[in-house]
Amino acid sequence: MSKNKKNREGVVYSTNPDFEYDYQQEGQVTTLPPQQQNLRVQLDKKARSGKQVTLVTGFVGQDEDLQALGKLLKNKCAVGGSAKDGEIFIQGDFRDKVLQLLVDQGYKAKKAGG
Repeated sequence: MSKNKKNREGVVYSTNPDFEYDYQQEGQVTTLPPQQQNLRVQLDKKARSGKQVTLVTGFVGQDEDLQALGKLLKNKCAVGGSAKDGEIFIQGDFRDKVLQLLVDQGYKAKKAGG
């Protein structure tokens, strides 16, 4: 049990010497099946010195599953990238290829942006 004082919602001080604050455990996010994922594939150039990346957003699930999907997409596109915070970055403009790969894997995905 963590003793993080910032997570004590509403408790400032207690005069009870036996007081123990009950910390709420954050539940594990379960990964939705591919048919229920609403993924968006878009091209992004913001804050990247003009370089283009294919951005996949909308993934709901555990970080390990996101990493596995990111690795699959990077291998199939033969480029680098990263997966974190529910987003997958693929270096370069691979929107059509990534969209087709996601649909083939059973994900509900569509193009977003211009």
